[in-house]
Amino acid sequence: MTEAVKRRIFAVAALVAAGAGLGYISMGDLGENLVYYWSPSELRAADNAMNATVRLGGMVVPGSVDWDRERAYVTFQVTDGTETVDVAVDGNPPQMFKEGIGVVVEGQLAASGTFESNRVMVKHSNEYQAPEGDHAENWKQSVAGAE
Repeated sequence: MTEAVKRRIFAVAALVAAGAGLGYISMGDLGENLVYYWSPSELRAADNAMNATVRLGGMVVPGSVDWDRERAYVTFQVTDGTETVDVAVDGNPPQMFKEGIGVVVEGQLAASGTFESNRVMVKHSNEYQAPEGDHAENWKQSVAGAE
């Protein structure tokens, strides 16, 4: 073998080894760190839902919110229109949280059937809307006073 062929074989072997090493490092523990996004129907249908960390997305059922602000604990129901899941959150949700809004909660399904979470994310549009009614006057006065 000539010196040029030996260098090419070495270069190819080094690239293959580097690629295999990078692949092993990047994929090694990836499965343990994945968080799946499920709807209430998918959560109810899943066999492996117990104690698996997932993100549950849906709409907050109107009339289902029970918020104890002193204990920083809120319970409500999330639905996708087909299935409904009871959710218990340890901690106060974001300020925009309300009934009828889209939410994503991260946590685990407990043996009781309640989805236990400590993280609530609300869905909202990127469009700003000025307050209406009495709040509109207060808003206009505060904006005028800031100028």
